[in-house]
Amino acid sequence: MTPDARIIAGITLLTVPTIVYGGLSVLSVVSGGGLGLRVAVPLTPEQTTYFRAGHAHAGVLVILSLVIQLLLDHARLPADWLWVTRVAAPTAAICVSGGFFGIAFSPPLRMLLYAGALLVVFTTVATGVGLLRA
Repeated sequence: MTPDARIIAGITLLTVPTIVYGGLSVLSVVSGGGLGLRVAVPLTPEQTTYFRAGHAHAGVLVILSLVIQLLLDHARLPADWLWVTRVAAPTAAICVSGGFFGIAFSPPLRMLLYAGALLVVFTTVATGVGLLRA
């Protein structure tokens, strides 16, 4: 593993406790407060759906981000593209999941979700192209 991949992967792994916390919060909402953490603000069914989606996307995209770090070690891309792609991968996870959580309370925050989706497309396409060029 290259030093760049190790740095980004290490920082990304430090975000996992926030995903665990989010999971406990979602569990509380879904169980009506019987399990997980106590949620101070009651959520509507629509907000609960956004919270579920945000939590699920956070977990999946963080795993994808970690895999991308390893794949980029074997991709042939210009050095500046490698670094941008490395940083964009975990940023996408933050933006997509944050966008879902944001939409639950303020619909204009959907722009965060769209920005994250663009970053997911960018990171996967750049990584794929780099691997095919290698």
